[in-house]
Amino acid sequence: MSEQASWEGLTPEEVAAGAAETQTFLLDRKATHRRHVPVRRDFVQLPPRAESRHSVLAQFVQGRDLRGLKAYLFIIAITSSDLDDWSTTLNSSVWARAIGATETAEPTSARAAVNKIFGRLQERRLIKYGRIPGTHNIRVTLLREDGQGGEYTRPGRENRDPYLKVPRDLWDSRAIDDLGLPGLAMLLVLSCERPAFELPPERTPDWYGWSADTTERGFKELARKGFIEVKKTFKTAPASPRGYTHSNRYTLLPPYVHRGRSATSQTDAPVR
Repeated sequence: MSEQASWEGLTPEEVAAGAAETQTFLLDRKATHRRHVPVRRDFVQLPPRAESRHSVLAQFVQGRDLRGLKAYLFIIAITSSDLDDWSTTLNSSVWARAIGATETAEPTSARAAVNKIFGRLQERRLIKYGRIPGTHNIRVTLLREDGQGGEYTRPGRENRDPYLKVPRDLWDSRAIDDLGLPGLAMLLVLSCERPAFELPPERTPDWYGWSADTTERGFKELARKGFIEVKKTFKTAPASPRGYTHSNRYTLLPPYVHRGRSATSQTDAPVR
Protein backbone atom coordinates (compact mmCIF):
# COMPACT_ATOMS: atom_id res chain seq x y z
CA MET A 1 0.00 0.00 0.00
CA SER A 2 1.34 3.39 -0.95
CA GLU A 3 1.91 6.15 1.59
CA GLN A 4 -0.79 8.23 -0.09
CA ALA A 5 -3.29 5.37 0.13
CA SER A 6 -2.61 4.93 3.84
CA TRP A 7 -3.82 8.51 4.45
CA GLU A 8 -7.29 7.87 3.02
CA GLY A 9 -10.05 8.40 5.55
CA LEU A 10 -7.85 10.41 7.93
CA THR A 11 -8.62 13.97 8.97
CA PRO A 12 -6.18 16.86 8.52
CA GLU A 13 -5.61 16.86 12.28
CA GLU A 14 -4.65 13.18 12.19
CA VAL A 15 -2.01 13.60 9.49
CA ALA A 16 -0.61 17.00 10.54
CA ALA A 17 3.00 17.03 11.73
CA GLY A 18 3.57 17.72 15.40
CA ALA A 19 6.50 19.28 17.22
CA ALA A 20 8.64 16.12 17.28
CA GLU A 21 8.14 15.38 13.59
CA THR A 22 8.87 18.98 12.64
CA GLN A 23 12.07 19.04 14.69
CA THR A 24 13.26 15.76 13.19
CA PHE A 25 12.55 16.99 9.66
CA LEU A 26 14.49 20.22 10.19
CA LEU A 27 17.40 18.44 11.86
CA ASP A 28 17.57 15.95 9.00
CA ARG A 29 17.39 18.72 6.43
CA LYS A 30 20.03 20.90 8.03
CA ALA A 31 22.44 18.64 9.90
CA THR A 32 22.27 15.01 8.81
CA HIS A 33 26.04 14.58 9.06
CA ARG A 34 26.37 15.86 12.63
CA ARG A 35 25.71 13.93 15.81
CA HIS A 36 26.63 16.89 18.05
CA VAL A 37 25.81 20.58 17.96
CA PRO A 38 28.68 22.92 18.94
CA VAL A 39 27.90 25.70 21.43
CA ARG A 40 30.61 28.08 22.65
CA ARG A 41 31.43 27.70 26.31
CA ASP A 42 31.01 31.47 26.66
CA PHE A 43 27.26 30.82 26.61
CA VAL A 44 27.55 28.95 29.92
CA GLN A 45 30.33 30.91 31.63
CA LEU A 46 32.56 33.79 30.61
CA PRO A 47 36.37 33.33 30.71
CA PRO A 48 38.44 34.12 33.83
CA ARG A 49 39.53 37.52 32.50
CA ALA A 50 35.91 38.76 32.54
CA GLU A 51 34.78 41.06 35.34
CA SER A 52 31.92 38.65 36.07
CA ARG A 53 31.83 34.98 35.09
CA HIS A 54 28.04 35.04 34.66
CA SER A 55 26.99 34.61 31.04
CA VAL A 56 23.77 34.44 29.05
CA LEU A 57 22.70 31.07 30.45
CA ALA A 58 22.24 32.76 33.83
CA GLN A 59 19.65 35.08 32.25
CA PHE A 60 17.56 32.09 31.16
CA VAL A 61 17.80 30.48 34.60
CA GLN A 62 17.07 33.68 36.52
CA GLY A 63 14.17 34.47 34.17
CA ARG A 64 12.82 30.90 34.38
CA ASP A 65 12.82 30.88 30.59
CA LEU A 66 12.90 27.16 29.82
CA ARG A 67 10.99 27.59 26.56
CA GLY A 68 13.42 30.25 25.39
CA LEU A 69 16.47 28.10 26.23
CA LYS A 70 15.08 25.08 24.39
CA ALA A 71 14.20 27.25 21.40
CA TYR A 72 17.68 28.76 21.30
CA LEU A 73 19.44 25.38 21.41
CA PHE A 74 17.24 24.15 18.58
CA ILE A 75 17.94 27.25 16.49
CA ILE A 76 21.67 26.59 16.88
CA ALA A 77 21.13 22.94 15.96
CA ILE A 78 19.45 23.71 12.63
CA THR A 79 21.34 26.91 11.76
CA SER A 80 24.98 26.43 12.78
CA SER A 81 25.64 24.25 9.73
CA ASP A 82 24.62 26.98 7.26
CA LEU A 83 28.02 28.26 6.22
CA ASP A 84 26.62 31.09 4.09
CA ASP A 85 24.87 33.45 6.49
CA TRP A 86 24.01 31.43 9.62
CA SER A 87 20.28 32.03 9.07
CA THR A 88 17.12 29.92 8.87
CA THR A 89 13.86 31.08 7.32
CA LEU A 90 10.60 29.26 8.08
CA ASN A 91 6.90 29.98 8.04
CA SER A 92 5.78 31.32 11.43
CA SER A 93 3.51 28.29 11.93
CA VAL A 94 6.45 25.93 11.28
CA TRP A 95 8.55 27.85 13.80
CA ALA A 96 5.70 27.53 16.29
CA ARG A 97 5.67 23.74 15.96
CA ALA A 98 9.46 23.49 15.92
CA ILE A 99 9.88 25.27 19.25
CA GLY A 100 6.89 23.61 20.93
CA ALA A 101 4.62 26.66 21.02
CA THR A 102 1.67 24.75 19.50
CA GLU A 103 1.51 22.19 22.30
CA THR A 104 -0.22 24.54 24.73
CA ALA A 105 -1.80 27.16 22.44
CA GLU A 106 -4.06 27.59 19.43
CA PRO A 107 -2.35 28.46 16.11
CA THR A 108 -2.82 32.23 16.40
CA SER A 109 -1.57 32.29 20.00
CA ALA A 110 1.29 29.98 19.09
CA ARG A 111 2.48 32.33 16.35
CA ALA A 112 2.31 35.21 18.83
CA ALA A 113 4.36 33.12 21.27
CA VAL A 114 7.05 32.70 18.59
CA ASN A 115 7.49 36.47 18.42
CA LYS A 116 7.69 36.72 22.20
CA ILE A 117 10.30 33.96 22.45
CA PHE A 118 12.36 35.33 19.56
CA GLY A 119 12.03 38.79 21.05
CA ARG A 120 13.61 37.61 24.30
CA LEU A 121 16.44 35.91 22.40
CA GLN A 122 17.03 39.08 20.42
CA GLU A 123 17.05 41.19 23.60
CA ARG A 124 19.77 38.87 24.91
CA ARG A 125 21.65 39.51 21.65
CA LEU A 126 21.77 35.85 20.71
CA ILE A 127 19.84 36.20 17.44
CA LYS A 128 18.41 38.70 15.01
CA TYR A 129 15.01 37.98 13.54
CA GLY A 130 12.40 39.58 11.32
CA ARG A 131 9.45 38.80 9.11
CA ILE A 132 10.05 38.62 5.36
CA PRO A 133 7.91 41.42 3.85
CA GLY A 134 4.73 40.18 2.19
CA THR A 135 4.97 36.69 3.70
CA HIS A 136 4.41 34.81 6.94
CA ASN A 137 8.05 33.70 6.94
CA ILE A 138 10.42 34.61 9.77
CA ARG A 139 14.15 34.76 9.22
CA VAL A 140 16.40 34.04 12.22
CA THR A 141 20.12 34.80 12.14
CA LEU A 142 22.53 33.55 14.80
CA LEU A 143 24.78 35.91 16.73
CA ARG A 144 27.76 34.94 18.86
CA GLU A 145 26.79 32.89 21.93
CA ASP A 146 28.29 35.25 24.53
CA GLY A 147 25.42 37.72 24.20
CA GLN A 148 27.64 40.60 23.08
CA GLY A 149 25.95 40.92 19.68
CA GLY A 150 28.95 39.87 17.59
CA GLU A 151 28.65 38.01 14.30
CA TYR A 152 28.34 34.25 14.59
CA THR A 153 31.04 31.88 13.44
CA ARG A 154 30.91 28.18 14.02
CA PRO A 155 33.34 26.98 16.71
CA GLY A 156 35.65 24.16 15.75
CA ARG A 157 38.46 23.82 13.27
CA GLU A 158 38.07 27.38 12.04
CA ASN A 159 38.95 28.91 15.41
CA ARG A 160 40.24 28.08 18.87
CA ASP A 161 37.15 29.04 20.86
CA PRO A 162 36.31 26.43 23.51
CA TYR A 163 32.92 24.83 22.97
CA LEU A 164 30.65 22.15 24.35
CA LYS A 165 28.80 19.48 22.37
CA VAL A 166 25.03 19.05 22.58
CA PRO A 167 24.15 15.63 21.14
CA ARG A 168 21.44 15.42 18.52
CA ASP A 169 20.06 12.55 20.58
CA LEU A 170 18.70 15.18 22.98
CA TRP A 171 16.00 15.75 20.33
CA ASP A 172 15.91 12.32 18.69
CA SER A 173 15.18 10.58 22.01
CA ARG A 174 12.81 13.40 23.06
CA ALA A 175 14.84 13.80 26.26
CA ILE A 176 14.61 17.55 25.65
CA ASP A 177 10.86 17.36 26.34
CA ASP A 178 11.42 15.82 29.77
CA LEU A 179 14.08 18.18 31.13
CA GLY A 180 13.28 21.05 33.45
CA LEU A 181 15.27 24.27 33.56
CA PRO A 182 17.62 23.25 36.44
CA GLY A 183 18.40 19.94 34.74
CA LEU A 184 19.04 21.46 31.32
CA ALA A 185 21.24 24.21 32.78
CA MET A 186 23.37 21.72 34.71
CA LEU A 187 23.59 19.43 31.66
CA LEU A 188 25.20 22.34 29.79
CA VAL A 189 27.53 23.07 32.72
CA LEU A 190 28.70 19.46 32.95
CA SER A 191 29.23 19.36 29.19
CA CYS A 192 31.90 22.06 29.71
CA GLU A 193 33.80 20.01 32.28
CA ARG A 194 35.87 16.85 32.62
CA PRO A 195 34.36 13.56 33.88
CA ALA A 196 34.13 13.20 37.67
CA PHE A 197 33.61 16.96 38.00
CA GLU A 198 33.12 18.32 41.53
CA LEU A 199 30.92 21.39 41.91
CA PRO A 200 30.07 22.62 45.42
CA PRO A 201 26.55 24.05 44.98
CA GLU A 202 27.39 27.04 47.15
CA ARG A 203 29.91 28.21 44.54
CA THR A 204 27.44 28.40 41.65
CA PRO A 205 26.13 31.91 42.46
CA ASP A 206 29.66 33.25 41.87
CA TRP A 207 30.66 30.91 39.07
CA TYR A 208 27.46 30.72 37.03
CA GLY A 209 24.92 33.20 38.37
CA TRP A 210 22.16 31.06 39.88
CA SER A 211 21.36 29.67 43.30
CA ALA A 212 22.82 26.63 45.05
CA ASP A 213 19.27 25.27 45.33
CA THR A 214 18.85 25.38 41.55
CA THR A 215 22.14 23.53 41.14
CA GLU A 216 21.15 20.80 43.57
CA ARG A 217 17.76 20.37 41.92
CA GLY A 218 19.45 20.17 38.54
CA PHE A 219 21.88 17.46 39.63
CA LYS A 220 19.08 15.45 41.24
CA GLU A 221 16.99 15.70 38.08
CA LEU A 222 19.86 14.54 35.87
CA ALA A 223 20.65 11.62 38.17
CA ARG A 224 17.01 10.58 38.45
CA LYS A 225 16.52 10.63 34.69
CA GLY A 226 19.73 8.79 33.84
CA PHE A 227 21.83 11.60 32.40
CA ILE A 228 24.67 11.38 34.92
CA GLU A 229 26.49 9.07 37.30
CA VAL A 230 27.15 10.41 40.81
CA LYS A 231 29.95 9.11 43.03
CA LYS A 232 30.58 10.23 46.59
CA THR A 233 34.13 10.76 47.79
CA PHE A 234 35.12 11.01 51.46
CA LYS A 235 37.99 12.88 53.08
CA THR A 236 39.34 12.81 56.62
CA ALA A 237 38.42 16.00 58.49
CA PRO A 238 39.46 16.02 62.17
CA ALA A 239 37.58 19.29 62.85
CA SER A 240 34.33 17.96 61.39
CA PRO A 241 31.66 16.62 63.82
CA ARG A 242 31.78 13.25 62.05
CA GLY A 243 35.52 13.30 61.40
CA TYR A 244 35.10 13.35 57.64
CA THR A 245 33.61 15.36 54.78
CA HIS A 246 32.22 14.20 51.48
CA SER A 247 31.71 15.60 47.99
CA ASN A 248 29.96 14.42 44.85
CA ARG A 249 31.63 13.79 41.51
CA TYR A 250 29.45 13.99 38.41
CA THR A 251 30.02 12.17 35.12
CA LEU A 252 27.79 12.41 32.06
CA LEU A 253 26.50 9.15 30.62
CA PRO A 254 26.41 8.46 26.85
CA PRO A 255 25.45 9.96 24.46
CA TYR A 256 26.20 13.11 26.47
CA VAL A 257 29.86 14.04 26.43
CA HIS A 258 32.28 16.02 28.54
CA ARG A 259 34.59 18.46 26.87
CA GLY A 260 37.56 17.02 25.02
CA ARG A 261 40.76 18.58 23.80
CA SER A 262 39.06 19.57 20.57
CA ALA A 263 36.65 21.66 22.62
CA THR A 264 39.06 23.37 24.99
CA SER A 265 40.98 26.58 25.12
CA GLN A 266 44.73 26.77 24.73
CA THR A 267 45.24 26.54 28.47
CA ASP A 268 42.80 23.61 28.80
CA ALA A 269 41.95 24.87 32.26
CA PRO A 270 38.81 23.86 34.17
CA VAL A 271 35.88 26.26 34.06
CA ARG A 272 35.67 28.19 37.34
